[in-house]
Amino acid sequence: MRTSIKITAAAAATTALALGLTACGTDSDPSSKSGGTDTSKALVVAASPTPHADILGFVKKNLADKAGLKLEIKEFTDYVLPNTATETGQVDANFFQHQPYLDDFNKKNDTHLVSVGTVHLEPLGLYSKKVKGLDSIKAGQTIAVPNDTTNEGRALQLLAENGLITLKDGVGTSAKLSDITDKKGLKFKELEAATVPRALNDVDAAVINGNYAIEADLKPAKDALVLEKADGNPYANIVAVKKGDEKDPRVQKLVKLLHSDEVEKFIEDTYQGSVVPAFGDAKS
Repeated sequence: MRTSIKITAAAAATTALALGLTACGTDSDPSSKSGGTDTSKALVVAASPTPHADILGFVKKNLADKAGLKLEIKEFTDYVLPNTATETGQVDANFFQHQPYLDDFNKKNDTHLVSVGTVHLEPLGLYSKKVKGLDSIKAGQTIAVPNDTTNEGRALQLLAENGLITLKDGVGTSAKLSDITDKKGLKFKELEAATVPRALNDVDAAVINGNYAIEADLKPAKDALVLEKADGNPYANIVAVKKGDEKDPRVQKLVKLLHSDEVEKFIEDTYQGSVVPAFGDAKS
């Protein structure tokens, strides 16, 4: 059974201080390599349970030992703590988000996190337990959407592209509810992304992030009323580290393994189009 790890800001800060006092290598520390990084230590990666931790688990079980990488996976069920834990040094990297979310998070929280590589795309979709098609969504009904800036904008774009609402010109993926020029009689409920699947019984439809849809036993490629297109999609999920840690040999090993043929096949076989490899030319 998988245990989800919740880490408070205070705990993160305390652990970060301890790491700060012990992790920096010196000339007298024979285990210290690559500018202070102890490459003999496990690389600790924060990840959402599905599919991120599952993909990392495949790497740990099948590829990491041969590559000389010790990998530790810590699971988080929200979209904030993985970044704060990476910023403070409680974990070495994280794998749960796309670049637009990271950019917005850095801006709002004065964090200094950067991407070291894309891995996969989880197409965002519109789901319902009450209607069977887009044409059944009518005025007066309620649609739940994620409440974080980038995913709400992404959700509203999906609804607009499928004729359910009209948005102001030029708002793009930064769209907010206030940017809707024609709601077509629909009502909206903003919820934390992780809780949206649980609202399916209480609303008429909901826009759900791919990983949370999978965790809720939904099959995006089959169950979504409409699904985001993969081609040209900017929301590929990334591995992120604190700026300055990009050249950590352990991080580079992990990214190389995530871009391998074995991981590509694992994603394709396991998720059947609900999660799509997105490393393209970066694959080695």
